[in-house]
Amino acid sequence: LHVIDVNSGNRSKAGNVQETNALEVNLAAVDEVARQLRLRDMGGIIVIDLIDMQENEHKQQVYERMKERMQNDSAKHNILPLSKFGLMQITRQRVRPQTLIDTKETCPTCDGNGKIRSSLFFVDMLETKLNEIKNTMKIRKCILFVHPFVYSFINAGIMSIKNKWILKFGLGFKVLPNQSYSYLQYGFFDTDGNEIDVKDTADMA
Repeated sequence: LHVIDVNSGNRSKAGNVQETNALEVNLAAVDEVARQLRLRDMGGIIVIDLIDMQENEHKQQVYERMKERMQNDSAKHNILPLSKFGLMQITRQRVRPQTLIDTKETCPTCDGNGKIRSSLFFVDMLETKLNEIKNTMKIRKCILFVHPFVYSFINAGIMSIKNKWILKFGLGFKVLPNQSYSYLQYGFFDTDGNEIDVKDTADMA
């Protein structure tokens, strides 16, 4: 997980001037972020914390600008519109194979004061729990709820993580987004809507 914080430096103003300034800085920021993603071949989940803007038209303008700048990126990627908190969320698959995996990443929910396992290990943990449900608990059908951004990450590409799970475990499960979930929150439920209590042995530390 990569978190990029955008700030206006000494250019802060008041009123309409502040809104215009925020738009200009955010547009310049997404231009540079798109360039750096290709230059550094950054993969996984990227969250851009943009300067707050009040006008929906300006938010859409920044979103469209990022989509335009990412058009020539050969890596598979997905861009979500700005959230109400001014966050732009991107998933991107690396073009070059990753030879060194950092298993620790800065946590966006604690301002970098703590550490969580990387998204790679989070997906592995979900697969382990799915295996527990299907093969140990013998539950044939279940639903996995995750944050919309994680849902997008799991479904990215033709050979997505979800499709690989279908090949491994069959068609008896669904993956659905839940807007109320935090980034690494998840829940397994049966077809009656009851939460499945999976063993904690596979949970992330």
